[in-house]
Amino acid sequence: MPRAKVEPMASPALLKRLARQHGTPLFVVDHAILRKNLATFRQQLPRVQPYFAVKANSLPEIVRTFYRAGASFDVASIAEFRTVVDNIKDWPPKKQQDFIWDKIIYANPIKDKRTLEELNPYKPLVTYDNLAEVHKIRQYAPDAGLILRLSVPNTGSVVELASKFGAPPGEAVNLIEAAAAAGLTVEGLSFHVGSQCTNFQNYIQALALADSVMKEAWSRGHRQVRILDIGGGFPAPYDAHVRPFRDLARTLRAEFTRLFPPDMEILAEPGRFLVATACTLVAEVIGKADRNGKRCYYINDGVYHTFSGILFDHCKYPVKAFRKGPTQLCAVFGPTCDALDTISLAEPLPELELGDLVYSPNIGAYSHASSTWFNGFPPAQVVHINQ
Repeated sequence: MPRAKVEPMASPALLKRLARQHGTPLFVVDHAILRKNLATFRQQLPRVQPYFAVKANSLPEIVRTFYRAGASFDVASIAEFRTVVDNIKDWPPKKQQDFIWDKIIYANPIKDKRTLEELNPYKPLVTYDNLAEVHKIRQYAPDAGLILRLSVPNTGSVVELASKFGAPPGEAVNLIEAAAAAGLTVEGLSFHVGSQCTNFQNYIQALALADSVMKEAWSRGHRQVRILDIGGGFPAPYDAHVRPFRDLARTLRAEFTRLFPPDMEILAEPGRFLVATACTLVAEVIGKADRNGKRCYYINDGVYHTFSGILFDHCKYPVKAFRKGPTQLCAVFGPTCDALDTISLAEPLPELELGDLVYSPNIGAYSHASSTWFNGFPPAQVVHINQ
């Protein structure tokens, strides 16, 4: 993928220049912002080891930047696992195994047998949340370390996850004992409060549940349960209505001190928080029409491509114009023949002409990662700056 020379940030002038150079649609990744976001996370939560959630944006260049910055990784498929491990492919086997044990968690509670067989030689940490998974892991990955995922409140999170994953807290210690009876070692607990969690009470309730389960496990002799993975959900600052991350971090630091001993190992799986603000999409106006009294613009990217988060991530991405002038509320559609390909029905835009460029900032998470080839339109080209 093309690389641009180092510049301070993806300014409007730079975005237009890159679009002229590479064409559109263009997905611009600013690695300086990736590093800045990781540094912010570490500064605000110094007790927490961040495992980048690769699913948020699995571009190998992004993974490599976080690898070089010393981050750990949350993977949820064997493809994501391979993307991370590609950075250490030339290491000796023992050094690779040590890195994987220390720096990767396979945080998908459901895994097929082929995945488990490939993972087992590395003795990785894997999550589980049910008895059937215990039996599967015993058969295909008996050397893995286990993390039990709990079901916790997801109230107010933009994307709810509790209906699909997580053991009820009342069944948790029994599942730890079932794993022990199968000859497996449960090393910790995990939870996920839901993606883009702006209800910080979710974290407080989840930490209290984890504390209760952990203490019950210890009382039954499972003193090896010493890892707590607090998952993801850390909100990206899409707009001024999102509470600052520092406020959440302050709450978490206080709860860590109140509930857990200093030697407790605490992990987290930030994804959106690390990549959302680091990427900008540049697209081109390819059509315009007036329909039912409203100006409609058609651009060469849409909900089957970089704007896919509108459909499944419940995210709204503003479409901004480089051209200045009085604005009116307009509809913006993607390039495909499907009416579902609607980006916005009320976007304030000036008068635009065919060939004009528009852009959408803060579009780095769950966007390009889920682009398709629907209608034969390819995903946006990617350009990296400040690597």
